[in-house]
Amino acid sequence: MSTPTDDRREVNRREFLGCSARQAAGVAAGVMSLAAPVLAAGTAERLSVAVIGVRNRGKHLATLLTESPDVHLKAVSDVDTAILSGALNSLTPLCRTAPEAIHDYRRILDDRSIDAVIIATPDHWHATMARQALEAGKDVYLESPITANLEESADLIAAATRSQRIVQCGLQERSGAPYRDAMRFLHAGNLGTVKLARAWVVHRRKPIPRRKDEPAPETLDYAAWLGPATERPFNPNRSHFNWRWFWDYGGGELTHWGSHLLDVARWGLQVNWPDRVAATGGKYAFDDATETPDTLMVQYAYPKHTIQWEHRLWSGHAPEGRSSAVAFYGERGVLVIDRGGWKVYDGEAAGGSCTSAELDRDHLQNFLSCVRTRQQPKADLATALVSTGLCHLGNLAYRAGHEITFHPQSGVIERSAGPRAV
Repeated sequence: MSTPTDDRREVNRREFLGCSARQAAGVAAGVMSLAAPVLAAGTAERLSVAVIGVRNRGKHLATLLTESPDVHLKAVSDVDTAILSGALNSLTPLCRTAPEAIHDYRRILDDRSIDAVIIATPDHWHATMARQALEAGKDVYLESPITANLEESADLIAAATRSQRIVQCGLQERSGAPYRDAMRFLHAGNLGTVKLARAWVVHRRKPIPRRKDEPAPETLDYAAWLGPATERPFNPNRSHFNWRWFWDYGGGELTHWGSHLLDVARWGLQVNWPDRVAATGGKYAFDDATETPDTLMVQYAYPKHTIQWEHRLWSGHAPEGRSSAVAFYGERGVLVIDRGGWKVYDGEAAGGSCTSAELDRDHLQNFLSCVRTRQQPKADLATALVSTGLCHLGNLAYRAGHEITFHPQSGVIERSAGPRAV
């Protein structure tokens, strides 16, 4: 394992701990308290919804919103006027009334006629914006990962608890019929005892050549884009989409895909926080501008279970023949599931398939239904905080170069006595 002072950057004490004992203990307590049904006043017959961040995911979700006749897409917002204009041109023909284009998302939060918001910004904005939306009385659909670090969890829980608003997190698999069928099969004991789950992403991403800093495009409000992140000159490598490979804004492939796949893994094993986390990896293939590892293996140790994560961003040969999937290894077979469906090897069962669009549509409809009924959504805040937290713990273990021992009840995160390979 390389030293903590290489491309992963040295992690100071505050970054390593991620959250104080008080804050992390608040996370554990908040996860329990949010399990109760949310109570709130009823909503209008036709829901008014706004979407913040409409380059990719936000534009896609906004398009799905237009399919619901009982939903009014009131506004769309983005800090890049070129992206905002393009999204507006695509969405307007699909709406009875053209949505309003808003540059400053705070105007959306101040608009009392808007019932709910979808937040699809870069990751470093997620928790801050969601907290502000909850404080403004909005129900929230929040893309995953829902936080940029463990520190943000406690404030987000507190805001949700005070506001008693609905929070659906973008773990679409929780609404997918094939995933739910596979979980029922697994939890019924059809594989016997299952102690090990593996989740992985193995595919080929292109390296990002180094580029010099330059003035931000005239269409982009760069200060607003940075928001709570560290102030630094604009660099095109760190902007749209590619921001996720830089520690200031994202957590690399582990938070990008891991927040989804690790959620499926712990859903299947019916576990929450791990006791210990060890990680090894690095930038083995790409000598480029990015900071996050192109190769990473993480092991999450539970008292009676283990979850293993792997990503390789330079390879086309993936485990079980699937580029991004989760596998559960039981006494009577192996269940492998991805968005193409699920199958049991050395057993006698197989399941249906689904598309990404179907997952998104079902998950969004679940959110809208819960806004009306005030029932808990399928991927509530308590669920997503743990699944996102696993990603952050994995990155902390990698950047520290040591195994992490995690005490979820007290919130203490500490280093083991020395480095330990996975």
